[in-house]
Amino acid sequence: MNARMLVKICGLTRLEDAKACCDAGADLLGFVFHAPSRRNADPAMVAQMRGGHARKVGVFVNQGVQETMAVAGQAGLDLIQLHGGQDEAFCRELIAAGAGPDRLVKVFWPERYASLADFQADLDRFAPSCGLMLFDAGKGGGGHGRGFDVALLAGLNIPRPWLLAGGLGPDNVAEVLAAGPHGLDMSSGVEAAPGVKDMDKVRRVIRCVRDKEMS
Repeated sequence: MNARMLVKICGLTRLEDAKACCDAGADLLGFVFHAPSRRNADPAMVAQMRGGHARKVGVFVNQGVQETMAVAGQAGLDLIQLHGGQDEAFCRELIAAGAGPDRLVKVFWPERYASLADFQADLDRFAPSCGLMLFDAGKGGGGHGRGFDVALLAGLNIPRPWLLAGGLGPDNVAEVLAAGPHGLDMSSGVEAAPGVKDMDKVRRVIRCVRDKEMS
């Protein structure tokens, strides 16, 4: 691997964990803004995470454009991850509100699609409105620990850099690297409890990714 692979640690709820993940070498720090989630984060806490190289990603599920932009501003987010049913019109509204397509991460669940053609059509449709794509396991939600079947991506022409999520942790992350993602997104697989990260697991995952890049 030549380019540096992005490592995203998501579901952070504590400032000390966010700082520790940044120090460990994570590239992206994910914060969920969804009240029903056990990993729901306080925007005021996220705003306190300053400095370091890692970019802050806000995960939004059902907020409107105005609320999404307000939270992004309050928390000082670098990227906005759309983890619900947001359509292209919503993306365009965010861009018009000042987000910029390079700041948007659009999530897809490959298991939702009846055919490869339907999946490809959706990827092509959203490509102008996002800078990163993220593929998650299951048919919705996230942080459930379910593994991702990389065979679901076979034959696709993925038009944007993409991240892979779904039950990833130190014991299985090496298995998905061969699929060629530009980054990996981890949450439940590097936790001691929902929203509380196990820093030993975080460091092991990052070390595995970096070692693979050197091989």
